Amino acid sequence: MGYVHTGGISLFYAEYGSGERYLLSAQVGFAPKGMQQALAEMGYHVICITLRGFAPSSYVTEDYGDAWYDIFADDVVRVADALGIGHFSYIGASHGAGLGWHLMLRHSERVTAFVAVVPGPHSLAAGTMSYRQMMLQGIIDAPPPFDPPIDNDPARELRRARRAEWLSGLPEADPREKAVDYGRPLMKYKNEETLCEKLRSIQTPTLILGGAEDPISTPELMMRTAKCLPHCKLVMYSNCGHNIDTDLIEELCGETDRFLRGVEATGRCYAPVAEK
Repeated sequence: MGYVHTGGISLFYAEYGSGERYLLSAQVGFAPKGMQQALAEMGYHVICITLRGFAPSSYVTEDYGDAWYDIFADDVVRVADALGIGHFSYIGASHGAGLGWHLMLRHSERVTAFVAVVPGPHSLAAGTMSYRQMMLQGIIDAPPPFDPPIDNDPARELRRARRAEWLSGLPEADPREKAVDYGRPLMKYKNEETLCEKLRSIQTPTLILGGAEDPISTPELMMRTAKCLPHCKLVMYSNCGHNIDTDLIEELCGETDRFLRGVEATGRCYAPVAEK
């Protein structure tokens, strides 16, 4: 664990695993048991960066408007530079995956592969305010249910219960955190047509992992994104929703490991073709 200091901002990071197979991730916060920690146990050197504006990184009182995700993406590279990391793969879920789109567009030369979990991105026709901020401002009482009921899997139920207990025990956020509205990714492109044009320009091999019953990153959004990306693999799970990254950890990490190993070996998002 440590801090990278840049431009008057301190960025907190937690480090798991070791070696040269770097996997970076950046989000508002990380569950104590999730894909990042599990992937470190599978041989990856994982760096988890807490976004600026959220403890234990520095609070931010400035409103960056539609530049929030660009700044978040640049912060990932700032941390990589400070730690002497040249090339890396990136993994993010939800808003962390939203950051990933900006990272691909701004720093593709640094990123070997992108693992995008429930990544959307949102259709800009649906508005630009994040669900988190809509709840904090009382615009909505709660988002739609993130996850469907579990059918006949007691261990999965137990995992969800433990995650809920952990969330309920978190301290109340500082008012400066509550004031942050980073919006939605790619909102500076203003419309769906331009957003899709930008997605088509991304050449980085990308794995999209999603739940068929996700009300936020809907199957329709993820299919649209997969159609735009020239080098993409989309894997969708039934009876899963938006918290799939802390729900089906073993399954998603297995899929991620296969994908990253394939990209390392061939540079492609699919296994080598054996036709002669």
